[in-house]
Amino acid sequence: MLGVIIMSFGIVLMIKADMGNAPWDVFHIGLYYQFGLTIGLWSILVGIVIIGLTWLLTRTKPQVGAVINMLLVGLFIDLFLLIPWLKTPEHWGGQLVLLLTGIVVMGYGVGLYIAPRCGAGPRDGLMIAISEKTGWKVQWVRTGMEVLVLISGWILGGPVFVGTLLFSVLIGPVVGFSLPQCQVLVDKLIGGVSFENLNKRPVRVNHHDGISQ
Repeated sequence: MLGVIIMSFGIVLMIKADMGNAPWDVFHIGLYYQFGLTIGLWSILVGIVIIGLTWLLTRTKPQVGAVINMLLVGLFIDLFLLIPWLKTPEHWGGQLVLLLTGIVVMGYGVGLYIAPRCGAGPRDGLMIAISEKTGWKVQWVRTGMEVLVLISGWILGGPVFVGTLLFSVLIGPVVGFSLPQCQVLVDKLIGGVSFENLNKRPVRVNHHDGISQ
């Protein structure tokens, strides 16, 4: 839950930076522009589709972490957007700092909710599944996913700017760097408790390559 909250806050920091949204948010906003509903609801619906695709690749049932992520990220984003003191900086330098801070915060949020082995979020679960199937490094898989979704969101009319491109390039390396650190931290906090009964295929972290099975 803490990881989901932190990641949602990172998304809001990027939105408030007003220098372009993350590719998935560009995609959700584009769907909202074209078909109505709400951005949060589109996030949930897209999450359901991604969970289904991940199930086809891994032949394993969705894990609790994926369901929690799918349902609550949109809710937390809406709540954080209501914070009155969280505003867009007037100068572009402040906007850039806020943007980069949001990317780092998102990366560590992702690491925190993957590390307890309760299941990754829908998008990160797909990232792990592709990484396991292909043997590609997690940072390259993540970057490829973000670029593909960015193009789709742009076609739908979603907002794309320099911050979107920076996110697409940086989020993969940030997740690859943060995940091993978060795994060590969570293992210490839970005192070595095993979650293998919750997750029959627990994530094992390779400190050089990111995620492996």
